[in-house]
Amino acid sequence: MKNLIVLVFVLILCSCGDKLIKEPDGLIPKDEMVDILSDLAILNAARNANPKILEEQDIEPTRFVFEKYKIDSLQFVTSDTYYASLPKEYEAMYVEVEELLNKIKDSMTEAKKIKDSLLLVNRIKKSPIKKQNTKEAKDSLP
Repeated sequence: MKNLIVLVFVLILCSCGDKLIKEPDGLIPKDEMVDILSDLAILNAARNANPKILEEQDIEPTRFVFEKYKIDSLQFVTSDTYYASLPKEYEAMYVEVEELLNKIKDSMTEAKKIKDSLLLVNRIKKSPIKKQNTKEAKDSLP
């Protein structure tokens, strides 16, 4: 009886290490999947922020990303499902996505600061109010 319990316990431990889903054909590499997920996040945020712009340009975010990376929806879904079956790897991928999005956000914030400062300098140059000449006046008395 003890041998049976030990055997069942060993089998359970061994089965925990197995992958839930086998690797699909045409699996999208992790680094490319991170880029795809980042692009989807950006385009979906754009769609939610101002849907008219994408509609006017006839851009459907998901289709646009699939064409950009030359993949189809089935390949994306099977790859996403496979990575989701590996929680640690999937979480690491989303951490990379978040880091990438933060880098993009920071660079956009910096570019906006530079643009705003250049616009301010331009407005000051074109301002009709000119600074008076601040040369020191000479005393005319001896």
